[in-house]
Amino acid sequence: MTYSPACGSAAHLSRRSFLQGVTTGALGAIGFAGLTHARAAEQLTRAQKQVVVFWLSGGVSQLETWDPKPGTDNGGPFQTIETSVPGTHICELLPYTAKQMHHLALVRGINTKEGDHGKGAYIMQHGYKKTPGFEYPHLGSAFSSLLTPAGSPLPGYIHVAGGANAKDASFLGPRHAPVALANGKAPDHLDRAAGMTAEADAKRRAMRAKVSQQFSTGRKATETEAYSASYDQAASLMARKDIFDFSTISEADFARYGKHDFARHCLMARKLVENGVTFTKVNHREYDTHSENFNFHIEQLGEFDQPFAAFVEDLADRGLLANTLVIVMCEFGRTPRINQRVGRDHWGTAWSIAVGGAGIKGGAVVGKTNENGTKVIDREVDGGHLFHTYYKAVGIDSTQPFWDNDRPYHKADPQASAIDEILA
Repeated sequence: MTYSPACGSAAHLSRRSFLQGVTTGALGAIGFAGLTHARAAEQLTRAQKQVVVFWLSGGVSQLETWDPKPGTDNGGPFQTIETSVPGTHICELLPYTAKQMHHLALVRGINTKEGDHGKGAYIMQHGYKKTPGFEYPHLGSAFSSLLTPAGSPLPGYIHVAGGANAKDASFLGPRHAPVALANGKAPDHLDRAAGMTAEADAKRRAMRAKVSQQFSTGRKATETEAYSASYDQAASLMARKDIFDFSTISEADFARYGKHDFARHCLMARKLVENGVTFTKVNHREYDTHSENFNFHIEQLGEFDQPFAAFVEDLADRGLLANTLVIVMCEFGRTPRINQRVGRDHWGTAWSIAVGGAGIKGGAVVGKTNENGTKVIDREVDGGHLFHTYYKAVGIDSTQPFWDNDRPYHKADPQASAIDEILA
């Protein structure tokens, strides 16, 4: 089915053009280095925590996923199904995920008051509304800085099948910028140049480090540190290129997950978690259904459901889910009102996400919308509440700020607090 977002937003690409994107700037320098947070990571006495975000770009419909309203004027044609949690029902388009709901919690009372793609995405991935002239760290960069073990050779933030934005790291520095796997492939140039021995390569790196150190003496070292960090990260990637070898994924796994791109990306995310990558983001696109909402959700959720459920099940079976926070989110939901093109438009007023794993009370449901889904009537929350919850779920004190140049920056909106009802 060929699809073009009806809103015409430049933020959206076709699936084909998106997947043909190339790795961008993840190893480049940005801004200023900021402070490391090794001390905060060392304070986590439990096993290393990891985070995986499934980003359903364009805005998946809450009515066709987590908060269905069958039989109402806004409900649409689909019915609900029972889940592995008695009394909790979700849309029938998610039969595999329904069997894993005992691992997941639902937040059904989100109101971000934002219906713009870019602004909504910023709130959900940074925890704040965008501020002119300043970039808050992306959730992936924040977790990379706080949870990645000191001296780890692995990148802390990997974006599977998506573009990488060096600005995500903000003042946390390039060490915590995303590394993108274009079309789910390993980054380019992970091997030494042909004809260069390991000894020659080591000498070259030592020379670069010495020159950089000499250059930074007596100067403001910010940019030099940023470039050095980029080179160091590249060297680390080369040393651990094995984590990007996805050729060992078995046919049995593909049979369980599926053979389309999103299924493959979920299997890649599983391997990254197994290898200790702190934060992994997996994209699934084209949910901006201003027309033919129901047909497109049949297609899109038909792709999403089975591999996502298999991912959750595998992490649970392998003992990884207890320390891995899994978040399914997007920039906003869809309007309860069905428009004249049988579509749903942008809706940031009353919508839902799913979250599970580390620190989350599986099977919990918090928040409630009215009978036809037009407003939140119980436990309304926004992006700030969600960020406090994510941090608390992995054992981080969200009230303690980041610091840069002796200036504090709140990790999450101080006017909000964690959603304790879904925390274990």
